[in-house]
Amino acid sequence: MSVRRIGIAWLCLMSGAAWAADDALRERLRDVNGDRTDVWVYNDIQQGMAEARRTGKPLFVTFRCVPCKDCAAFDADVANGNERVMQVAREKFVSVRQVEMKGVDLNLFQFDHDLNWAGMFLNADGVIYARYGTQSAEGPDAYNSIDGLLSTMHRVLELHANYPNNRAELLGKRGPDRPAASALELPGLRNPEKYAKQTERSNCIHCHNIHDAEYQHAVDTGTWSIELLWKYPLPDNLGLKIDRKSGVRIEQVVAGSAAAQAKLSAGEDVVRMNGQRITSIADMQWVLHHLPNTATNVEVETSVTGKHAVALKAGWKESDFSWRGSMWNAPPKLQVWMPPLPAEAREKLNLPANVTPLEVRWINREGAAGQQAFADGLREKDVVIAVAGQPVNGDTKQFNRHVKLHYKLGDVLPLTVLRDGERKEIRIKLVD
Repeated sequence: MSVRRIGIAWLCLMSGAAWAADDALRERLRDVNGDRTDVWVYNDIQQGMAEARRTGKPLFVTFRCVPCKDCAAFDADVANGNERVMQVAREKFVSVRQVEMKGVDLNLFQFDHDLNWAGMFLNADGVIYARYGTQSAEGPDAYNSIDGLLSTMHRVLELHANYPNNRAELLGKRGPDRPAASALELPGLRNPEKYAKQTERSNCIHCHNIHDAEYQHAVDTGTWSIELLWKYPLPDNLGLKIDRKSGVRIEQVVAGSAAAQAKLSAGEDVVRMNGQRITSIADMQWVLHHLPNTATNVEVETSVTGKHAVALKAGWKESDFSWRGSMWNAPPKLQVWMPPLPAEAREKLNLPANVTPLEVRWINREGAAGQQAFADGLREKDVVIAVAGQPVNGDTKQFNRHVKLHYKLGDVLPLTVLRDGERKEIRIKLVD
């Protein structure tokens, strides 16, 4: 056994039950990337905070939804595959691998909870240095890279070295307190007693469950608005294409965009947005997330030409949210699983080229929306070919996105389906 392995084993023996509990959780979650205990404090942010206070190092917390497939490769690289990341994480930070949201302080750890992998960097006193991790309809890892993460880590170390002299430009990185600091206490969380039990893969509080609870609470209190779906817009919405390895370098300014009108230039680094220090694309999204979707302005400060006032038009935050896990629980819910019909079966139907039929594979008859769909005539094996007379053209995510954008609770969703070769018109009342 190597000296390093002996050292780890000795630490485990000295830690006793705490290490055994971590091993048990890793085993229950089948977390194959959670065994690098020489680098990561496992699922214990409080222990990480205490160690950060003791050592004076900044804290690096990764949030990983282990059962989810998206971002699995990136997570594997960060957690135990890339020596460059692990060396910096081990030597320069106190690093924590958090694999559930139960017990996490939601007032402190605010980020885009639809991410399957997210990172936050902070001082032991609770001041946030940076966020890292971005997803979009392009794909789960379209914006994430080892080089990008390392760039952010090194910028964080610079911020930490200058702290607290730079505290003023960091205070905006923490948001206002939420209705509850604990996921189990969120007013819209369904079945909290299930999540309160010992954590298994089947009852792990996923990050997106935080947004699920927010949506449900909005429905319950009559405050739901489609505006809640426009979360964490990308700098692309301003017309800025950011180099994903740098995380701050402007790669392109889209002609005619708000960024172009503000005279922003490719080749410069984004240093601050609305006075907040920027270390990553996720930092930009944090600033943009807190702006209204109405006509507004954002100040973008760059490394060469300084401050630019970017004027944004109403609706600027809107984008494709079909990738978001929380979309499924945004109203109106369908509680129906309809993947695209296999190509061979589709050819037999002789449908027009502009139709992408969806086959009803499952109806959740334990949920109110699924019960209503069944009561209104929808059946498994039905093939959905049109909505309100318009051809279905997209996958099940795009179908659900269309419903949430164009219908509300209480509306009737008119579907055209094929059942055993016969065309049928079905009208489903949308309920919560």
